[in-house]
Amino acid sequence: MAAAQGGDRRAYEQVLAASVPLIRVAARRKGVAVDQLDDVVQETLLTVHRVRHTYDPSRSYDAWLSALAGRRAIDALRSQGRRGSREVHDELAYDMHPDIDDATAATEREQEAQRLHDAIASLPPGQREAIEQLGLKERSLAEASAETGRQTGALKVNLHRALKALRSRFHGES
Repeated sequence: MAAAQGGDRRAYEQVLAASVPLIRVAARRKGVAVDQLDDVVQETLLTVHRVRHTYDPSRSYDAWLSALAGRRAIDALRSQGRRGSREVHDELAYDMHPDIDDATAATEREQEAQRLHDAIASLPPGQREAIEQLGLKERSLAEASAETGRQTGALKVNLHRALKALRSRFHGES
């Protein structure tokens, strides 16, 4: 590590590669699960990179690294504990539990769709036909005119009146 602090890139690569087994041992000693070891190793190596200037060459590198690895292991255990207290781990319970917000939203959408359907059904025949052809079926004016046998101008007027009536009905009821 002393050579790495002096700028020797090859020595730095070697010390990092040689550090991985020691980090793994230190993390396992703290009780880190096997599936979390790689995360602790990565976090420890990042810490080594950030604080490598604090290493004192007159002291043991292994002790310095073990202290860093132990701290990162404790961080991982704390994080796991926080997640464990907040997360649901029972897949079946999670899948079977209804999401009240989704069920409520679906019911509200169904009710709004029914209100819109009823409002369209209550329109005069010409306006209802214009809404169905131009709005619901998304036909062009020319297509709607050919389908209904009505002139495009009449369809536009009926569509305008129908939309005005629907706006008035919904804004008046809300």
